[in-house]
Amino acid sequence: MTSMLKRAAATQACMDRFAGRSYAPGVRDCGKLAAHALHKVGRRAKLLTAARHTTEAGAVRYIRKAGFKDLVELMDAVLPGARIAPAAALPGDIIAMAMDDGDPFGCSLTVALDNGRILGFKDGVCQVLIPLHFVTAWRV
Repeated sequence: MTSMLKRAAATQACMDRFAGRSYAPGVRDCGKLAAHALHKVGRRAKLLTAARHTTEAGAVRYIRKAGFKDLVELMDAVLPGARIAPAAALPGDIIAMAMDDGDPFGCSLTVALDNGRILGFKDGVCQVLIPLHFVTAWRV
C-alpha cells in the first residue's frame, strides 16, 4: 500500500503540472494526468503512456487498437484487481467520472485529492472539482 506521504506528494505533483493549464490532446489530457499520478507513486502505466496522439480521435483509435472498448477497460488492464468503490478513494487514487452519453471514451480519468475533491479537466481546463457522477475508481 502506498503511504499517505507518497500520495500527498503525488497529488501535489499533479497539481503543479496540470492545474490551471488548458486541455491539449496527447500533452495534457486525462490519460496523461492519470499516468503522471501513477508514475509519481512508483506504478507503471505503459498502456497510458504508449499512446501517441494529437487529437481525441487518435486517442480513441489507440484505445480500440489496443483491444479495449473504453478507458474503464484500459484502466482495468493498467491496474488489474485494483478497482474500488469511488467513495473509498484516497488521495492519489484514480477516479473515472461519467461523461455524456455517446462519448467514445466512456469516462474521464481524474485524480482524487483530499476532502472529496478531484483534479480533472472541465471546460477545457484542468481544475479542482467536486465530483457528482462517478463510474468507478482504482487504488494506486
